[in-house]
Amino acid sequence: MFRFPLFILITLIVAFGGGIVISLYALDATQGFGAIKLGAWEAFPELQTVDADPYAKSHRARAGKLLYGSAEGLTFTASVDDNGERLNAACHYRIIGQTPPARLWTLFTADNAGNPASLQQSLPAALNSWTVLRQPDSSFTIDISSHARPGNWLALPQAGTFRLVLTLFDTPTAGSSGVIDLSMPKLTKIGCGNA
Repeated sequence: MFRFPLFILITLIVAFGGGIVISLYALDATQGFGAIKLGAWEAFPELQTVDADPYAKSHRARAGKLLYGSAEGLTFTASVDDNGERLNAACHYRIIGQTPPARLWTLFTADNAGNPASLQQSLPAALNSWTVLRQPDSSFTIDISSHARPGNWLALPQAGTFRLVLTLFDTPTAGSSGVIDLSMPKLTKIGCGNA
């Protein structure tokens, strides 16, 4: 007598529970479609526009982060180096080159969710276009490691993987279709451990 209602209850729990779990996984797996990959750097130009796909809109609503209009800024993230290896806090990395034209840019280390990495208060966690030391040709070199380096240096957490977030503000490339032709700074691994 209770077998049929119990069967229906179990079926509904599996259906709704499985649907929720798969939906949450799909939101965590991607930020949406239309990614542009330039070396180690990846951007989603349509993420904050009306033309964003349903996954991007859901991801945006779930994250609750401030997004920039297509003419206001463009955010690039790097979770791997130029060789495709995952960024690891036990290693030393170097960014060399120039950013695309922008009125201002910021660069910071983040955890895997994209939130600023938690570091000791006195360590440099971010750089921007006003504070970075440049070469005469306007290029720059930024060392990223857990141990202090001379010149431009970003600190890393003591362990784990991380990502870099580079945001270009008031850039003509944010609203153009020529994003693929941009040249981004190179992100290379120098060594790991004491090397």
